[in-house]
Amino acid sequence: QVQLVESGGGLVQAGGSLRLSCAASGRTFSRYAMGWFRQALGKEREFVAAIEWGGIWNGARIYYADSVKGRFTISRDNAKNTVYLQMNRLKPEETALYYCAADKDLRARPVTTEDYDYWGQGTQVTVSS
Repeated sequence: QVQLVESGGGLVQAGGSLRLSCAASGRTFSRYAMGWFRQALGKEREFVAAIEWGGIWNGARIYYADSVKGRFTISRDNAKNTVYLQMNRLKPEETALYYCAADKDLRARPVTTEDYDYWGQGTQVTVSS
């Protein structure tokens, strides 16, 4: 069982930046793929970014939704059991609850909600115009 706690959300003006963090419990964090998703009011949860299990040593790959490529960066620090999402040039339409998720199955390309086993409670990101 993994518990995930997101932080770093808040109110930011369009064009601004935020850095989300997700702290995970447990001693096997490096064996989980980690992802970020978001859900706006009245909409379905959508994929934002993911990083495969491991790290540089095993060639863990990173994936982004097309809408955030070039603006968002996902990273992980296995020593701190934490995954990050740096979000730059934010847009009002990206206002949503942002969720962190963990996938225990060592799969490649974890980019759908069905790929993930554990979810955090979410952190609100509001981008004003």
